[in-house]
Amino acid sequence: MVTPQVVDVKTMENKYAIESNNLSIHYGSYTAVKNVNVKIQPQKITAIIGPSGCGKSTLLRSLNRMNDFVQGCHVTGELFLQGQNLYGNEIDPVEVRRKIGMVFQKPNPFPKSIYENIAWGARINGFKGKMDELVEQSLRSAALWDEVKDKLQESAYALSGGQQQRLCIARTIAIQPEIILMDEPASALDPISTLRIEELMQELKKNYTIIIVTHNMQQAARASDFTAMMMIDENRAGGVIEFDETKKIFTRPSDKRTEDYVTGRFG
Repeated sequence: MVTPQVVDVKTMENKYAIESNNLSIHYGSYTAVKNVNVKIQPQKITAIIGPSGCGKSTLLRSLNRMNDFVQGCHVTGELFLQGQNLYGNEIDPVEVRRKIGMVFQKPNPFPKSIYENIAWGARINGFKGKMDELVEQSLRSAALWDEVKDKLQESAYALSGGQQQRLCIARTIAIQPEIILMDEPASALDPISTLRIEELMQELKKNYTIIIVTHNMQQAARASDFTAMMMIDENRAGGVIEFDETKKIFTRPSDKRTEDYVTGRFG
């Protein structure tokens, strides 16, 4: 891997939350995602869209090295956070996942109390402050405190699906990440819960950079500031064919394939 120069570090630190340079993801000899070059703006919501099988979730999980757990998966190219190549030999993947948290498609609370769902993750990540305050602050940030403040010792499984997803968001916030990744966070939820997640995202972007994968074009158009459009090539490798402000992607896309997808002509 090429070590970034000092001048590049300053530029990336000041301007972008995360930046990829020819990032490609491989499973053995098969290239699943090829040559992604994106510059993610801080404290904005970036949506990743595209037809099924184009590598959206694979790309998202590469951003915090979740794909390290997949046998045979390896990455080429570079991914920078604060001027550091996250795939550099000196980088600790566990620390990467602390800085870049993940909220999955299906709510996955721990089989513990609501309180311990927040406290446990913070505790194993070395939190030494006042746990009660952290739990309350995290639940407030996830717009859940008023609904659960009187039942913190009850099982997280007693919550509704939408509440469980907000609990998972609160759990992610508790370890104080810089970036939050969301993989179809509302696809398993009812419309009211989906709207609450979208409203929550607008509040969270005041303090966090959010990157979301979604199949819902209306959601991408409503909730995101920037959009990356992915497509597969003739070799079945996914790639970003267009990246721009969401308004432009949905009203004046530069690529005909993007226009066809967001207008429902295919996909």
